[in-house]
Amino acid sequence: MKRDPTFVGTVQSVTGTDVTVELGDETVTGLSFVAGAAYRIGQVGTFVRIPMGFASLFGVVSQVGAGAAPLREDGAHTYGNRWLRVQLIGESGAGGRFARGISQHPTIDDRVHIVTEDDLKTIYGPSEPSGFVTIGTIASAAAIPALVDVNRLVTRHSAVVGSTGAGKSTTVSAVLRALSNSSRYPSSRVLILDMHGEYARALGAQAAVFRVSADASAGEIELRVPFWALTFDELVAVSIGAVSDQARAVIADSVLRLKKASLEAKPRDGIDEQTLTVDSPVPFSIHELWFELHKREHVTTIPKPGAGAEEVLPAYLLGDNGAPVQLGDAMSVTAPLYRTVKTTGAPNERVQWGKDSLGIRQQVGLLASRLRDPRLAFLFSPGEWLPDKNGLPQQDLDELLRAWIGHSAPVTILDLSGVPSAVLGELVGAVLRVLYDALFWARNLPEGGRERPLLVVLEEAHAYLGRGDTDSASSAVRRIAKEGRKYGVGLMLVSQRPSELDPTVLSQCGTIIAMRLSNESDRGHITSAAPENLHGLFDMLPALRTGEAIVVGEAVSLPMRVLIERPPDDRMPDSVDPRVSVGGSEDDGFDGPGGWNQRRDAPRYDEVLVQWRKQNVRYEHPAVVNATETSQQEHK
Repeated sequence: MKRDPTFVGTVQSVTGTDVTVELGDETVTGLSFVAGAAYRIGQVGTFVRIPMGFASLFGVVSQVGAGAAPLREDGAHTYGNRWLRVQLIGESGAGGRFARGISQHPTIDDRVHIVTEDDLKTIYGPSEPSGFVTIGTIASAAAIPALVDVNRLVTRHSAVVGSTGAGKSTTVSAVLRALSNSSRYPSSRVLILDMHGEYARALGAQAAVFRVSADASAGEIELRVPFWALTFDELVAVSIGAVSDQARAVIADSVLRLKKASLEAKPRDGIDEQTLTVDSPVPFSIHELWFELHKREHVTTIPKPGAGAEEVLPAYLLGDNGAPVQLGDAMSVTAPLYRTVKTTGAPNERVQWGKDSLGIRQQVGLLASRLRDPRLAFLFSPGEWLPDKNGLPQQDLDELLRAWIGHSAPVTILDLSGVPSAVLGELVGAVLRVLYDALFWARNLPEGGRERPLLVVLEEAHAYLGRGDTDSASSAVRRIAKEGRKYGVGLMLVSQRPSELDPTVLSQCGTIIAMRLSNESDRGHITSAAPENLHGLFDMLPALRTGEAIVVGEAVSLPMRVLIERPPDDRMPDSVDPRVSVGGSEDDGFDGPGGWNQRRDAPRYDEVLVQWRKQNVRYEHPAVVNATETSQQEHK
């Protein structure tokens, strides 16, 4: 009888989806040739096929050797080391169509075969069918594209994890370039919260880049996040900080009163005074709020001469001519000056301080400081969305949503590299909640999430989505992770430390793209969160090459070991490793000239200081700037 070159061995034990296979004598060399192609037998992560009449079961090899042998009655492993452990993951029917899950189990002595390249084409598909995009190639078969299901990748959430330098940014860029292909998906919507300014270069013309202190010459747009779009809790967290319950209630009443005044000055569709709450996205002047709170905490009063005890006047500090020195101004955050408290003299002459004080002088001072801070101008002085003292801005939130997710580019990059860390978590939460609330309530409109889903990419997610975090960022992400699928808002978490991520959110990720991970704790969290029980496959993570990933979950037909498609050099994310020495490692993860091999020129730390003060990495040589200015003057 002619030997079948695809034969591997026979089934000897079945426990649920866990199958133990004894290798046949013909496989002693560990190598088999099928149609001229060489296949290694017993490689962890490779696939096997078990024919079952007109159907075939497919599984992935998770363990090889004596440890994979079945247990005897005494608890010891069966003698020998020619064993495989296989995890069943799907089957193909009479028509050859592959589907996840199994309808039947193998029996003892069923034959197990190599999965050839032709079998892989049946499973993965030889081309890019509708609803799938290519992110690279199968590592074991370079001719077969690695396809992911767009519907399940976006709406069922995903996570891209890997150690620093493993290629996460490149992988995310490859996935997003595929999803934002204008010829296939002209209405795609992707929003990236970019912590380090890495993706503007990678996505190029496909993206609109919003940045604090934007560089207009580079096509960047000023990032604006109107404070009045935040909920009351979010606003208190980023502006005033912790206060007592009594003070919180008084501040809430003041905000509600200012919003009512704004609504009276300019009625807005969809809301009136009866439905208005302190959380409603209605503009008001936070500068007026600060001015009121400052006066409440600092004002000194004196009884009006000849009047009753309740009729008092503010005791402003007076100049030589008897006029007040400084009455203060809300919009310029200029505080009024009051006289020193006087506790002696006749009762009708005594100056009184803080009659209605809430004891929040420190918090009011913090609010004033943040209103003046130019780094927070994007929040508290948001350009056309800054309300005047009457609470009326030039633009409403519809223009903000149009700017963020309604422009012609498929990708929006919110570059948060210039945002102070003290408010970063609350800002991330506010942005996510504003977007989610808008798409949630508009879910049945053409602009809503059901008609046009939105994918939110959270770079460096562990920085604001840690275990036990209760800030607005973690709350917003948990809400999207649990409810976003129904309303067309999907998540993609990107992190180098999955063990620090909130396990509730990580468990909601239906697709895992795992790159090289050396830390055992990180691997354990990914293994427990993955949709399939593939411990052996995830044990390979420390050995993956740069730019290589294991993809498991709902967006792929079978778990895949994938070589991610490398972008052109001019579209690499701005996160590649600098090269220390030319002639050293030539890995793709390194870039640029040799830092220590190059000629040492005279240092120009004055230019370093300029860039530091500008808070902008974009550098133009002074000679270029002068030439440009001269050309512009000559043109005029």
